[in-house]
Amino acid sequence: MTNSSVLFKYGSDKIRIETPPRSEFLSVISPDIEINESHFRDDLNRVTSFNNRDNIGIVVSDKTRLCGYEKHLPWLIRFIEDKGIDKDNITFYIAYGTHPRQSDEESLMAYGEAFNKYRFVHHDCNDLNSMVTNGITSRGIPATVRKEIFDHDHLILFGAISHHYFAGYGGGRKLIFPGLGERQAIYSNHKLFIDFDKKRLDPGCQSGQLTGNPVAEDLQEIDKMLPKKVIISGILSPAGNVSRLIVSSSYDEFTEVCRIYDSFYRYKSEKRFDMVIASAGGYPKDINFIQTHKSVHNAATFVKDNGTLLLLAECRDGIGNSTFLDIFTGTDSDIIDQLNINYSGNGGTALSMISKTNRINIIMVTDLTEKECLRIGVKKVIPEDINAITGNFTGSIALIKNASIIF
Repeated sequence: MTNSSVLFKYGSDKIRIETPPRSEFLSVISPDIEINESHFRDDLNRVTSFNNRDNIGIVVSDKTRLCGYEKHLPWLIRFIEDKGIDKDNITFYIAYGTHPRQSDEESLMAYGEAFNKYRFVHHDCNDLNSMVTNGITSRGIPATVRKEIFDHDHLILFGAISHHYFAGYGGGRKLIFPGLGERQAIYSNHKLFIDFDKKRLDPGCQSGQLTGNPVAEDLQEIDKMLPKKVIISGILSPAGNVSRLIVSSSYDEFTEVCRIYDSFYRYKSEKRFDMVIASAGGYPKDINFIQTHKSVHNAATFVKDNGTLLLLAECRDGIGNSTFLDIFTGTDSDIIDQLNINYSGNGGTALSMISKTNRINIIMVTDLTEKECLRIGVKKVIPEDINAITGNFTGSIALIKNASIIF
């Protein structure tokens, strides 16, 4: 039997890899394209009732979590303006959370001509004057968010649904908090990922899990303290195209959207492999390491203890957090103690990464520097090295063409 070659996405390009004939593809069910503007308008009519003087706020994701905005924002805008609402009464908010602000050029690419025609607000989680606290959760987390969102007659959240490695699911309610949240409030919620008493990651914080997940349950409490909203959830195809736009207006309806998403992207097998070769899914899923880690997390679940994960992830924007590498100092216990005193951005992500490199070997084809890779416990290789790694490998091998979506 001869080897076959497979193209894996890498940033905006592709890399061809020779794979052994015994390799097993791990694939998901690609959702059929079931979307058109007429049905979208019908769904919006079901949950909205606009007055022509209403003030509309629309929350969208940043460049790291796109949702076909250049095509589908015009659908939403036409629907709103057909109700007699003036364009000056429509405001967009970019839900950065703690992510850095993107450029106008990047915004134009993300949102299309709507970015030039309408008011877009770049959220800044450090701008305390723009914030208001509208309650405290049972776990003591302040619901501190951008105060302007309370001024709108209608609030619409528009973003892609996804699995999230410690919040259960991304998208939906997360567009307001942490998307439009204040930095320390966001960190306080994310800190629930860590069980400081037992010095470990909280076992309830898992992809696809909402019940018994302290981060997700806290987000649900915060959601009740925020304005009523309509949520437009995009289900993306493996290629990143929007296959469905599901309109909901309650938390129960949001959980149903999560169930639909699971029907496509929750892989129903517990088989583990000696080696997994995977792509993070290309740009923007591998735009930086913080985003890439989600693919590391997904792909690593298919790797046996002491096995190997070979991941292709460009990381053109580097690590994605200026303080992330500083966390990797001392023992696991030291890191947890330090995060308990002074939680820094993506501290839980760092611990999650450490838990993986303690269990398996991780090799990356990436634009990260060798020094950065060494710091996070990863070995950097170039594409020309891959055949030497896989050519004489005798164990079981799995291939994942888009690790960002398979769980």
